[in-house]
Amino acid sequence: MKTLEQVAVTDYAAEGKALARIDGKVIFIEGAVPGDVVDVVLTKSKKDWAEGRVTAFRSLSPERVDPFCPHFGLCGGCKWQMLPYPQQLVYKEREVIQNLTRLGKITLPEVRPIIGGEDTRYYRNKLEFTFSSRRYRTQEEMRAAGPDMPAPEPGLGFHVPKLFDKVIDLKECHLQAEPSDLIRSTVRDFALREGYTFYDIRQHTGWLRNLVVRVCTTGEVMVNLVMGYEDRVEGPRLMDHLLAQVPGITTLLYTINPKWNDSIHDLEPKTYYGKGFVTETLEDFRFKIGPKSFFQTNTRQAERLYSVVREFAGLTGTETIYDLYCGTGSIGIFLSPKAGRVVGVEVIEAAIRDAEENARLNGVEHARFFTGDVTEVCDDAFFAAHGRPDVLITDPPRAGMHEQLVRKLLEIGAPRVVYVSCNVATQARDLQLLDERYRITRVQPVDLFPHTHHIENVVLLEWRG
Repeated sequence: MKTLEQVAVTDYAAEGKALARIDGKVIFIEGAVPGDVVDVVLTKSKKDWAEGRVTAFRSLSPERVDPFCPHFGLCGGCKWQMLPYPQQLVYKEREVIQNLTRLGKITLPEVRPIIGGEDTRYYRNKLEFTFSSRRYRTQEEMRAAGPDMPAPEPGLGFHVPKLFDKVIDLKECHLQAEPSDLIRSTVRDFALREGYTFYDIRQHTGWLRNLVVRVCTTGEVMVNLVMGYEDRVEGPRLMDHLLAQVPGITTLLYTINPKWNDSIHDLEPKTYYGKGFVTETLEDFRFKIGPKSFFQTNTRQAERLYSVVREFAGLTGTETIYDLYCGTGSIGIFLSPKAGRVVGVEVIEAAIRDAEENARLNGVEHARFFTGDVTEVCDDAFFAAHGRPDVLITDPPRAGMHEQLVRKLLEIGAPRVVYVSCNVATQARDLQLLDERYRITRVQPVDLFPHTHHIENVVLLEWRG
């Protein structure tokens, strides 16, 4: 592979990559920031552009700050710790504008300044840690061991980026507030002391697989311990030890997962202690969250995001809202006091059950939730029964909306559409299609994930007929 020396990094590109230009060729670089001078090994090279990673730093950007986590550089969780947070926001806001104009090729109103997070650490309410029979060893460790490298050791933490079978054995994590670190260290230390086996993803062997921790702003804490098989002696011993050492846990569950993959959506968690769920709040609304429920992972920034959606919706109290990809109903319920009717549609049946329960929990009687694909559910009979939407809200996954759904939105013709996106590139693609009948009148980026390259963006579209 070709190596370029003394490369001056001049700009930020997108998705956490920096940018340099050499003889008219654009180089996208991982691990650098604007102002760095680096040596780069190219991993992909085309006529007009190339990708590479840093092999050596010749000089560091004055923009850099010292990372606050000892795992920085290995862990993929907070890749932007070396940039001051205000500068992260500058690059994120610029990425929104560039994606919408270059990819979407659409005319934009003035984009509002990005809404940054007040809490840039310990902002996640949920983390999932992985047990592995092979913890990641750093280059320094391997050099120090030389030919006397010990056998693989177990670890509990996050997967190393691009290495599916190794995890970083975390000592601390700045993404989630305590008792998160205490829970993880308590489980790991007891498991090692007792000789419990950690999962081997290659061999599909081992007992302990995952540890899922949710810490709510209400003070409630839920832990789900995922095991490869049930051990009626050691399972209770481990969980009793955890409860004794961490009295702040309000709900403890365990899930038996004998499958080759880590997904638990088709498994049934069992409650060992507590009520089996936790309650989180968004403003004055309460949401019941079980071990398989989806909920925005940054609670306080989710409030700000939903406040933008509420503002863009422009409700007066009489409107019918359609909430597509409604999940557990959080956006529709958040907007419900100013709506005449809320109609939520979601393909995942379990999420619809959660949405119905959350509506009851908050006394929202004018909301109805339906399971199915929007393109199939929203026909003339459905509109006759539930009314046509005055405001349509769509919050799709990272892949964006299927073109068939975009065409359906054009057919429905709601006067206002509020498009919430966690991937501005796919949002731009969809907006280009919607531009046929809609004009964009407001754009508001929101940062839910400080120290990462992820961005949320809210766009208001108004029907132009």
